[in-house]
Amino acid sequence: PLCAANIDNEWIPSCPTHLKPVVGIKFDTLQQGISFYENYARLSGFDTRLYSTKKTKSDGKISLKYCVCNKEGFRETPRLQSNCKKKRPITRMGCNARITLKLINDQDNYIIFSLHEGHTHPLTTPNSAHHTKQSRNLTLAHKKYIMDNSCANIGATKSYRLMKEHVGGYQNMAASVTDFKNFQRDIRKHIRGKDAQMLIENFKRKQQMCSSFFFKYEVDDKQHLIRIFWADAIGRKNYASFGDVVSFDTTFSMNEYCMVFAPFTGVDNSKSYVTFAAALLYREDTESFVWLFEAFRDAMQLVILPV
Repeated sequence: PLCAANIDNEWIPSCPTHLKPVVGIKFDTLQQGISFYENYARLSGFDTRLYSTKKTKSDGKISLKYCVCNKEGFRETPRLQSNCKKKRPITRMGCNARITLKLINDQDNYIIFSLHEGHTHPLTTPNSAHHTKQSRNLTLAHKKYIMDNSCANIGATKSYRLMKEHVGGYQNMAASVTDFKNFQRDIRKHIRGKDAQMLIENFKRKQQMCSSFFFKYEVDDKQHLIRIFWADAIGRKNYASFGDVVSFDTTFSMNEYCMVFAPFTGVDNSKSYVTFAAALLYREDTESFVWLFEAFRDAMQLVILPV
């Protein structure tokens, strides 16, 4: 967007005339008016947010709706104190740019009742316009890419960098790394409480695809997963070749449910570590270890060790 400072030292956005808000423009719905101003903001180089609302006393319809620049007003004093654990950047600059959408009494339509076009801050340049909120949008392709990478243990930040290489640069991303992180956070929130069942279903599918995949699990009286053991075809084959000495270690870090990761490992002919099987345990007690070693025995009892 091209901007010019007027006599009041404000920045006036420059965009096609037919996209500029003008007092008196009529909209069929309130959302149409909001979308119109958001599109104008995206082309002009600033972000918007919804401000206060007034409703009619008779039927509760929205009579006035304010849409303002996201730099409107100032931050509250407590958030600027030095003893805050996480300091947030100061983004409010007292900008007065806004529109007011008013309900037409005898209709269900809205008009632009008032408008302030000038900004108290410089607007975003075309080279950095893709960073504005109005220009950022996670598409279905973005979400599918994040989910597929999550299945391969690739985090949101690395997924963002990889996709940047695919599309040719950050300016073509149409999303920020924060958007990627937020979507991955939402996925975790959605599956929380269901992830144990998803793990079991995943292991069942693996077993259907490969009969050599072995797994065993137990739940408590509240149907909470308390221990699970698994060994795939490669691990069982490694045990057949290098299972004369087995190392069992439970000193690894716990996951978010405080379950201990317990792998069974060995050493191959190249002095490299190989994994035979693994387990997650909620408790490190005698009952859990007896169950685990019996599961390991059941998984490996048909494997022929080298002589």
